[in-house]
Amino acid sequence: MSAPTIDRIARARDAATRESWSEAYGLLHAHDAHPSRAPTAGDLMILADAAWWSGHVDESVAARLRAHAAYVAGGDHRGAGLASWWLSYEYAGLGRPAAAAGWLHRAHHHLDDEPPCPEQCFPAWTDAEQATARGDRAAALAATHRMTRLALRSGSPDLLALSRQAEASVLLAHGRRAEALALLDEAMRAVTAGELTGLFTGLLYDLALTRCGEAAELGRAVEWTNAAMEWCAPPWTGRPAHTAGTGPVPSGENPFRGVCRAHRVRVLDLLGAWALAEAEARQACREVPADRLDAAAAAYCAAGDVQRRQGRLEEAAVSYAHAHELGRIPQPGLALLRLAQGRAEAAVAGVELALACQSDPRHDLLGRARLLAARTEVALAVRDVPGAAGAAAALEVLAGDVPLLRAMACSARGAVALAEARPEPALRLLRPALAGWLALRVPYEAARTRTLVAAAFRALGDGAAARRERGAARAAFERLGAVPV
Repeated sequence: MSAPTIDRIARARDAATRESWSEAYGLLHAHDAHPSRAPTAGDLMILADAAWWSGHVDESVAARLRAHAAYVAGGDHRGAGLASWWLSYEYAGLGRPAAAAGWLHRAHHHLDDEPPCPEQCFPAWTDAEQATARGDRAAALAATHRMTRLALRSGSPDLLALSRQAEASVLLAHGRRAEALALLDEAMRAVTAGELTGLFTGLLYDLALTRCGEAAELGRAVEWTNAAMEWCAPPWTGRPAHTAGTGPVPSGENPFRGVCRAHRVRVLDLLGAWALAEAEARQACREVPADRLDAAAAAYCAAGDVQRRQGRLEEAAVSYAHAHELGRIPQPGLALLRLAQGRAEAAVAGVELALACQSDPRHDLLGRARLLAARTEVALAVRDVPGAAGAAAALEVLAGDVPLLRAMACSARGAVALAEARPEPALRLLRPALAGWLALRVPYEAARTRTLVAAAFRALGDGAAARRERGAARAAFERLGAVPV
């Protein structure tokens, strides 16, 4: 092997150690194009990682397939198992579930009979997610506890943070909210302190923000979205400024940027920063990698919601259509768009179908709550007061003591009470709802609730109070550029 070849491979390995992925990719890609020797399995795994970070997802998969073959040829089951799991993960992201399932089975084939090793954390994580999806709480917790034991044994901060996030996800799905959030906080402490490698930093931001969205944890979502965007911001160093120099410093493009930006869009939407949310949604759709098109779909949905509430119905329809093309059912936004278009029956049918198709509402509390709130709204629009009451009651049960969900439930039940000509009970529900929205700093929902409060005061004969609430609502709608309700 020539000296230039040795130098190029050594420099690529060094670049990977520093998480300088564009540099590593350039060096190994050049060597792969004109090889003086076959690369090792480890070099191919570095090439796969570097290709993924550099935006070449197909090359990443191809390099990992070669790495797996090289590990098998060398009798290295741990290496082959790790390569198999990453192939499963990448194929799942690319929308190829059969290939993903096959490679997950292969990972178990390589790793299940091995002595305890760090590589076993990854299939255990997938086992936990699959058990959670089918409602097998015991199996899910057993898998996350196995992850934690392996992570502690390995001494890897990356794996320990991942195992804590995985257990938090299982606990959230089974209603053990306080325990789950404590574990998630600990995992994210390691992330925001800059203790993890770039891959796990991005992965944990994405996972934690997903969990926050599903659990309606607005405060944590705001805090961690801001931290994630700081981490992603160019010039990218991979770590917050206050931890610079404490470990490997990645450089170049960050494929997590679009994913984190898509999470940010939802936060900005709730906080009423609609112009920025729509701009960030467009940017996120340009930035997301090919194996995370679900993030682009979520961004399109958020943009559609902004456009719909501003009366830009044709633009909203286009945004929802883009989300649908990427595999996401754009509900309840599409149902509320149909309602705004005067197609109330289509709105009812759409939201009812979405509710029926949600396999397990425990996995996405906020998603379920938004569907129930929309079901209440469209039922009232077609004068189906019993149907609206049923949806509002289900929302009340779902809400528990989660502030965002409590505000949604009180608003929905207050609207139903008004439709039933019971203004006093309505006001008793709507006042805490309004207080909740104001405390959460969610201006659009606060303004909508003010219109209901105004209606309750008007029904009770207090015209001055009704005008005061209606005026405050109108001012908020004007600031947002929203169509008044």
